Amino acid sequence: MHLVGTCVLCFSLLMASLLVSANVSKSFKECSHFFYMQSPPAGIKGTNLRRVCQKYADNLRYATLYDSSRHLPLYSAYIFKKSDGKRRMDTPWMYEPQLVSDDDSGNMRALPLTEDTPPLIEDSQAVLEDYTDAVEYRRGPLNPDLHQSEPDDKSSTYTLTNVVPLLTNLLDASWNPYLDIIRRRLNNFCHGKSFIVTGVTLSGGTLQRDNRDRLGIPKYLWLAYCCPKFDRNSPYEVRFMFPSYGGYALNEQTDHSVVEVPLKTLESFLKSHTDNDLNIFYKGCVSENTFKKKRDLTSVSV
Repeated sequence: MHLVGTCVLCFSLLMASLLVSANVSKSFKECSHFFYMQSPPAGIKGTNLRRVCQKYADNLRYATLYDSSRHLPLYSAYIFKKSDGKRRMDTPWMYEPQLVSDDDSGNMRALPLTEDTPPLIEDSQAVLEDYTDAVEYRRGPLNPDLHQSEPDDKSSTYTLTNVVPLLTNLLDASWNPYLDIIRRRLNNFCHGKSFIVTGVTLSGGTLQRDNRDRLGIPKYLWLAYCCPKFDRNSPYEVRFMFPSYGGYALNEQTDHSVVEVPLKTLESFLKSHTDNDLNIFYKGCVSENTFKKKRDLTSVSV
């Protein structure tokens, strides 16, 4: 009987691991459609990186590369939806059960409304208590709700596996206005899908709680978009920002301005501040616009 019980337990553990690996694994196979040409950013190094296909209300919403040792996402990748820029005000903060244990659906769940978060959640990811005494910092989403149009897509951004600690001044004065500029630019001049990746570089600093290192603090916040089909008759001041462009900002008290740069310049900047040789979009995001052929003048009668 003891041997049978052991076999049953082993089988249960095997099935649990298979359920978890369906959504948290070494690849983004199930949610690769959130990346341009189904190709995730290449060149990011790390030892405790988890690839999460973020799922809400039984549908995949976006993809996140999560650093489970520092309890923060390194990037979130999503498809921009034409949006009016309105935010959800009624969505509770959620956690990612895929990082905790086996789960039948993989849907993100609302954090428990108790004084103490269950240890299994706290050990695997950030919790609300981590931000309680972080007076200068706020939860900054990498996939922001104002870049989504449907209510459920907006709600899915309210998970702590999609946010990083950002200085309040950076969020209010620079980053949120920049996100709105990107929203209006893509609304007006992108004619097809827009693929966006928003990520961070690490400073080495941490937010502590109860004398424990809990969250890594980003040094730089960055964003890049890829819009293969765009309006070639767009105004001159934005025409050169297609099919791809990017921006970055310093998450420190000295300077909160967002610097907009071409994709290659952004990748070179990130390489100079990390150990990663980062390639954000496959082949740098290729334009799918077709050029009209010039008329064959030899066939025109005079």
